[in-house]
Amino acid sequence: MKDTGPTSAHRWVGVLLIVISAASFGALPIFIRLAYRTGADPTTLLVLRYSIAAVVMVAIMLARKTPLPRGRILIGLILMGAVGYVGQSFAYFTALTMASASLVALLLYLYPAIVTILSALFFKERLTAAKAGAVTLALVGTALTIGPSGSGRVAGILLAIAAAVIYSVYILVGSRIMPHASAIAASTTVITAAAVVYIGIVAVRGPAFPQAFSGWVDIFAIALVSTVLPIVTFLAGLERVGPTRASTLSTFEPVMSVMLAIVILGETISPLQVVGGALILAAVIVCSVT
Repeated sequence: MKDTGPTSAHRWVGVLLIVISAASFGALPIFIRLAYRTGADPTTLLVLRYSIAAVVMVAIMLARKTPLPRGRILIGLILMGAVGYVGQSFAYFTALTMASASLVALLLYLYPAIVTILSALFFKERLTAAKAGAVTLALVGTALTIGPSGSGRVAGILLAIAAAVIYSVYILVGSRIMPHASAIAASTTVITAAAVVYIGIVAVRGPAFPQAFSGWVDIFAIALVSTVLPIVTFLAGLERVGPTRASTLSTFEPVMSVMLAIVILGETISPLQVVGGALILAAVIVCSVT
């Protein structure tokens, strides 16, 4: 029988919300590269991204009357933002100064395979044949995506992979902390902690603001379109479709990044990289459903 009624509509709304989230996150590297063209640097973009996003998320918390986490949970979330989010975002944003947006976006999506490996090593989770095959697919896909001569400076490729590794650790730590706090409150705490750290960094190093109005448009797009919007829509969608389907639908994110990089930034992607990217995304789907 076909799904009908409120349950089916509820689920399809969830699917739409996850796709919106993935598309919004997928636009992030494009906005970043465009902002760089106007003279902004990674730390300036990051302090503005997280400061603007923190203000909006706090407003959402107040509007929903969501309580702030307390005790160890609050400390854990602050550390996730100040260490995990800062480390991952700095590696990712810096990688985009040295490698193409499409390559960095695809390499970031190694994180589900890395999470699988780390879970087996540190949390003794069973590494099934399917998951082992997914990890192999991801590794082969990475080799093909990078290509024999590389698609960017070695430092950029390494930073993109480092971003995936740090994000994987962040996810594993978050899986132990996030269930004890509401998603909105946890996200707000993490983002605010990251903003405070970047404010300190920029206060010491000095900012490099965009030299054109378009750069400021890109910055607000980074903060609102590619940070607040995807977080809120993902959390709303997650409640409706569950984690497995949400993770699978989120593979639209790097696809969107690659398409936008080709159309807007004029990047090119070789057939070998297309195959490599497809293998990485296949690995993500396997890791999500097994």
